Amino acid sequence: MSDIRWIPKTKDAQTERETSERVYQDLSRFAVPPGFRGRPSWFVQLWWIVDALLFRPSPQVMYAWRRSLLRLFGAQVGAGVIIRPSARVTYPWKVSIGDHAWIGDDVTLYSLGQIDIGAHSVISQKSYLCAGDHDHLQPDFAIRGRRICIGAQVWVASDVFVAPGVSIGDGTVVGARSTVVHDLPAGMICIGNPAKAIKRRVMRGV
Repeated sequence: MSDIRWIPKTKDAQTERETSERVYQDLSRFAVPPGFRGRPSWFVQLWWIVDALLFRPSPQVMYAWRRSLLRLFGAQVGAGVIIRPSARVTYPWKVSIGDHAWIGDDVTLYSLGQIDIGAHSVISQKSYLCAGDHDHLQPDFAIRGRRICIGAQVWVASDVFVAPGVSIGDGTVVGARSTVVHDLPAGMICIGNPAKAIKRRVMRGV
């Protein structure tokens, strides 16, 4: 007959039980705050219809057409802005794009909060600017808009993720597939996950 002994609960077991009973997220309590989107629901839906039927199917060369649609829905779009038809803009009225900036293929401007992009800046293909998040320390998982500010003459290279609340200084380059979770200084070349400044952007022929 095997020796069966009673083993008291350890502190780790008690901690595990307490953790399992704790409420981390109760999504039944989630609600979008009044006015969070910045426009009435019908206006938001209208933009999504226009985006699907008029913006995204437009030929690549129709940059002026897409600029006009964004302005019609409240975006501040400067002269000579180039924005590809596959770019996605969640709420145009929360977006500002400076003169001669470029927004590449499959870029997402997730503008739950304000997104400001400076003049002559480039947001390359498949980059994701995420201007919103959730308060993960509140059980109702409250949604928050957090402003992103991209300075002038910045190059955000391909497939970069820019986190909520981040600012990137004028003239900075962010290397491909970097993750930007903190502010980056001006005039630097930055790369990595998380992105860090590695050297100055020293121009030739100036």
